[in-house]
Amino acid sequence: MLRKMGFENDIKEVLLSEEDIRAKVREIAQRITSDYKGKNPLMICILRGAVPFFVDLCKCVEDYLEMDFMQVSSYEDGMKSNGIVRIKKDIDKSIEGRHVIIVDDIMDSGNTLNHLTKLLKTRNPASLKIVCLLDKPKRRTCDITPDYYGFIVPDEFVVGYGLDYADAYRNLPYIGILKPEVYSDEK
Repeated sequence: MLRKMGFENDIKEVLLSEEDIRAKVREIAQRITSDYKGKNPLMICILRGAVPFFVDLCKCVEDYLEMDFMQVSSYEDGMKSNGIVRIKKDIDKSIEGRHVIIVDDIMDSGNTLNHLTKLLKTRNPASLKIVCLLDKPKRRTCDITPDYYGFIVPDEFVVGYGLDYADAYRNLPYIGILKPEVYSDEK
């Protein structure tokens, strides 16, 4: 069931319902629980977009884990990556010898996560994996894929469940396609 929100007229189409997301998060969490049984992984949330997914995912993992947070950015105007990855907030814990899982909302160009994995590998983790709720492979510009993902999505501007446009729409409980007239210069 979709909640009515003031800006729902900006959504062209609901791509993934709350129920779709909830089921997929549980499925991914079961795989992580199985793959990391007894390994106490450090799960790193990429702020801010991944927060809803990260929280729901961690609650569904049925074994010990630790959490940390990182904020990285390569988006200048909220629409397109400028190719320069900046660390705005680094993790607080050492990852040396740890099993690390990076949790992000979406992988599209892959530039940010590619840069981030290269950086984190220099810190000598025992293993390093990526989980993304959404994968948009048509936008990929580098050789990287998530180790775990929920849904492959079309090359559309998606918002909701943490994903934003100009910091809006993150609180939608579903993932929808944003109408082009909302973000285009030709309003």
